[in-house]
Amino acid sequence: MGLFIPDDPGYDESARMTGFYRYKQLISFHAGNYFKTNLLTVLGALPLAVGIGYAVLSSSVLVLIPASLVGGAIFGPFFAAMFDTLYRGYRDAPGRWAENWPKAFRQNLVDSLLPGALFGLIGGLFIFMGFMLYWASTSPSLATILWYLIAAVFFLVIQSLFWPQLVLFSQPLSATVRNMILFAAKYLWKVLGIAAIQLIYIGIYVLFAPWTLVLVPFLGFWYILFLTQLIIYEDLNRELLIEEKFAEREA
Repeated sequence: MGLFIPDDPGYDESARMTGFYRYKQLISFHAGNYFKTNLLTVLGALPLAVGIGYAVLSSSVLVLIPASLVGGAIFGPFFAAMFDTLYRGYRDAPGRWAENWPKAFRQNLVDSLLPGALFGLIGGLFIFMGFMLYWASTSPSLATILWYLIAAVFFLVIQSLFWPQLVLFSQPLSATVRNMILFAAKYLWKVLGIAAIQLIYIGIYVLFAPWTLVLVPFLGFWYILFLTQLIIYEDLNRELLIEEKFAEREA
């Protein structure tokens, strides 16, 4: 693809790069691990997707709520393991994927059940409302669509800042929420930007479905999360001292 050509004078695979070169470096080193993790994450998301899909087709909120809660709880540990895999790559953590992924799944299993259920429910409600608006006999007003998009961006901001802390730190929920608020306030435009990128990515999948479903096993979760989390990683590392704390643990 021309990304890893050896005569690129700015790219040195033996050193930790920055900017776009860091993006290329991480893809070069970890794309295989991200792909395998994505496949497992897609499998973990199937119960949630099937439940939401059935609720949408039956237009039943009574089906949506339990299906989203149960499916989200199942999905939570897989989603957490995805973030763990990404952040191991960002901080150049050692170890084999075959050992790290099961370890991450086990370590985050209990802690991710409730967040997975809640995020699954909220995500399911967004999907359900989106289809109801699309199928409504009367077109929704511009204000309705705008508020829907604003709420979706807000949800994606919370998701983007919550899950990394879940897999990286053992801390009270109050500390996680405080960190999220302070970080979002300090880097407002950046976190809004990564949420907007995720929303556009999701929108492309929805607009061009079912053809885009072919891409899910290959790109699905990992690429958009990898890209958007990489955008904020250095800021998160600086504010939350991620690599410093892990270095202290391993010392």
